[in-house]
Formats: sequence, structure tokens, C-alpha cells
Amino acid sequence: MDKPVIGAIGWIDLTVPNATEVKDFYAAVTGWEVAPVSMGDYDDYTMSSDGEARAGVCHKRGQNENIPSNWMIYINVADIEKSREECTGRGGELLSDIIGMGAMGRYCFIKDPAGAVCALFEHNQ
Repeated sequence: MDKPVIGAIGWIDLTVPNATEVKDFYAAVTGWEVAPVSMGDYDDYTMSSDGEARAGVCHKRGQNENIPSNWMIYINVADIEKSREECTGRGGELLSDIIGMGAMGRYCFIKDPAGAVCALFEHNQ
């Protein structure tokens, strides 16, 4: 894996109650190829083009049950704790605890002072 670029949008997810139906919509509309990602008792989906993963379409279950149903960007940060402190210190709101992604890293959801929501992602280096 290449070293992540800090400040870059590293991933985009769509979390909705009906991911199975919505992934078919985006596959037809955009030409994305769909690959299931096992979440245990259900699948979420990676959406790819030209063999490269472009986005995810996820069910609004488990860790994702409180995520707003919209396209969520994940912004790469160097130090998630420091970024969370900056968020609250500058009028933002923490919407989740830090959530582990195993060997990949960890993330959290925040809301900026204007009310827009995004995720911060710290890669394991």
C-alpha cells in the first residue's frame, strides 16, 4: 500500500438501509463493477472501475447504523486524536468514538461548525 496523502480524500462510502438495491442502481448508472464484502451475516459492497476500488455501498447496520444516508468522505489525517481536539476546539462536534479497522487504521465521524458531516481516517503506517 502506498503511503496515504494527509488531507486527501482516501475513500467514499454510501451507507443506506437498502444497500443491495442501491448498489445495483449505481452499477447500472455509473458502470461500476460490484464486489461483495462479507460483514458476517450480510454483505456490503465495493464499487470498482478499471479494476480499482472507487467507493463502498454499505448497509445501515452495526457500526454504520447511525451514519447519515449520504455519500461520506473519509479524509486522511496524521493523528486522529489531535484532529478530534482541533474539531471540538474550533466549534465542531464529535459524532462517534474512534472506530478500529484492524490493520488498515481507524476512523471517526465529525460535524463541522456549519453542520456538514465527514469522517477522519488515520492509516496504520
